[in-house]
Amino acid sequence: MKKIDWYILKNYLVTFLFTLLILIPIAVAIDVSEKIDKFLYHDNLGFAQVVEEYYTNFIIYYANTFMPLAVFIAVILFTSKLANNTEIIAITTAKISFTRFLYPYFIGATLITALALYMNHFVVPSSSKIRKKFENKFINKKKYGDKFINNFSLQLSDSTYIYIKNFNIETNRGYNFSSEVYDGIQLKYKLTSDNIVWKEEDSTFTLSTYKIRKIYKDRDSIFSGNKLDTTFSFTPKDLVYKSALSQEMPSDELLDFINISKKRGVKNLNAYMVEFHKRTSLPIATYILTLIAVSLAYRKRRGGTGINLAIGVGIMFMYVFFLKISEVLGSVAGVNSLFYVWFPNIVFGFLAVYLYYNARK
Repeated sequence: MKKIDWYILKNYLVTFLFTLLILIPIAVAIDVSEKIDKFLYHDNLGFAQVVEEYYTNFIIYYANTFMPLAVFIAVILFTSKLANNTEIIAITTAKISFTRFLYPYFIGATLITALALYMNHFVVPSSSKIRKKFENKFINKKKYGDKFINNFSLQLSDSTYIYIKNFNIETNRGYNFSSEVYDGIQLKYKLTSDNIVWKEEDSTFTLSTYKIRKIYKDRDSIFSGNKLDTTFSFTPKDLVYKSALSQEMPSDELLDFINISKKRGVKNLNAYMVEFHKRTSLPIATYILTLIAVSLAYRKRRGGTGINLAIGVGIMFMYVFFLKISEVLGSVAGVNSLFYVWFPNIVFGFLAVYLYYNARK
């Protein structure tokens, strides 16, 4: 790498960090102003606990979320400064092409993309789990009905199905449970119970007032009892299908969950698929946004940095708008979630290519 490459790369990364360090305190200040009364409401909640369990993980989440925005703004600011100081004119006079000029930018984008991919797939989900737990305990007011799951059925394997009339996810206790095993369309085994309790310490279920029916060709066999300790290939977590849970799973765990749920016959997992694909599409957007920003700010404009920044913010607003719309559409049952998650990158990728060829002329 030449001195000019190191100069551009250093300023790229420094401006990026500076922009990120401006955005994060603003987000923290806004959040504190909204939640300070809820923190003070709990007498047993100390300052250290709020910082350690909530705001540390809050910063991790939003720093990762703001990375594409920080990259975009940083590139526009730094490149506009180069253009206004006629440094780009000196670079082009030295017969350095626009494509070659992009070289250090894409090295910086690669470093940030690699960091964002690691954060998205492994660090942020674990961090979000701690933050969500804190929010549920001290901030969010749960509705009475949120802790109950009613009339839930699940396919555990090709031949095994379960049904629960009612289950309390806080006490891990359910009522009117049944498990059925089929051979084709013929029922071969049925287990029913008035009560079912999950014991997390040994990963077993305790059934109360149970009845077991085994069906043979010429007769049925029925057993009953008051208490039965047994295991099933599901846990209470599998009964809760909410997209928010996907944010708390590392990608390997999330992918396993999706595959197992598909085998169990869960019909719509697109909310989980959107979260999984988004963890890759957002970091890759760093390359696209970097190319757009450089192409916009490469030439000196009347109005200087301000006009470049205004155009850039407008483009960024459109990107975020497309991103949110695609997430909603991608969560709809029966659609290709992969296409919808990557759709903003495809659209703005074409825009980046157009601006690149326009700037190169």
